[in-house]
Amino acid sequence: MQRSPGKKFLLVIGLLLVAVAVTFVWRHTGQTKDAPTATAKTSPAGVPVTTAVATRGEIDLSLRIIGRAEAYSTVNVRSRVNGQIQKLAFTPGSHVKKGDLLAQVDPRPLQAALDAAKGNVARDQASLAKAEADLQRFESMLGKGFVSRADYDLYKANLGVARANLESDKAAVRAAQVQLDYTTITAPFDGVTGAPLAYPGATLSADTTDIVVLNEVDPIRVAFAVPEDSLAAVRIEARKGTLPVEAHIPGDTEGPLKGELEFIDNAVDATTGTIVLKGRFDNADGRLTPGQFAEVTLPTTRLPDAVSIPVVALQSSTAGAFVFVVKADHTVEQRSVTTGATSGSRVVIDKGLQGGEVVVTEGQMLLTDGARVRVDEA
Repeated sequence: MQRSPGKKFLLVIGLLLVAVAVTFVWRHTGQTKDAPTATAKTSPAGVPVTTAVATRGEIDLSLRIIGRAEAYSTVNVRSRVNGQIQKLAFTPGSHVKKGDLLAQVDPRPLQAALDAAKGNVARDQASLAKAEADLQRFESMLGKGFVSRADYDLYKANLGVARANLESDKAAVRAAQVQLDYTTITAPFDGVTGAPLAYPGATLSADTTDIVVLNEVDPIRVAFAVPEDSLAAVRIEARKGTLPVEAHIPGDTEGPLKGELEFIDNAVDATTGTIVLKGRFDNADGRLTPGQFAEVTLPTTRLPDAVSIPVVALQSSTAGAFVFVVKADHTVEQRSVTTGATSGSRVVIDKGLQGGEVVVTEGQMLLTDGARVRVDEA
């Protein structure tokens, strides 16, 4: 069956309308998808950076030096008498108090010497009593003319000799007692013992043989050397009162120890151009050990009105130091600056920056003057 020409015409018109509709939808969808791409091309995101604000105000300048802890007092404990060690009464590496027993020397020889000296005193006391009785007897006989003056003077002299012998032997008793007391060896101060240097059975020579090294560690000192050109500033601050010192222990998470400057050496080392200083720290918790390294922070002066930025913001070139300053339109300006002293992680800017300006601290390697940036949170 053949279709009429009118129906064929309507079919062609319908097909044309469908084609037009499909073309319209396709073009509309394609333009919608391409729109963000075009926008992205015309609006660059910028270089990601981290920033910090330049601050204006008081700033304490300080020196940061590596120091070494040292015992407040160190004693090589020795016996003051000859003899044999009978026992050791301490645990190596332990804390001891002043007066605690450290070692005992065999006391028997010195106890015998003390007993002999006491015997001599008893003999002298008997001799003195006899001499006093003889003198009294001869005094009465002298008055009656039964003895001569020469015999009387002789007995009087014998009395004086007896008294002198008694005093001498009493002194010998005291000396023997002291020697006996020295056989008990005690700690001269609170401290920490080291390893034994002599053991029970060893024969000691008086004031020669070491038994143990005792370190006083509370308080404790940290010694450090500062350049001689910093000495004047340190002395100026020290004249104002106690100069605080901080010690940062590597690997310690409890924060710095706080102490005070206690010692300034009396001469500069001509070889190194430095002078030794020592800080005193309370060390009841034993955080510092003699010989241990610590980073010491020592304030030298205070600037009342200074602009400072983190040291990491500072860049350098053949023309000198510069920073990237972030402007209100999110572009950066490469600006030359004149730097001053450094205090910890911040550097003073003498010229080129104002307080409140924002500088780039991370991402500078991708920046040029006028570049657009995107500020990330630090």
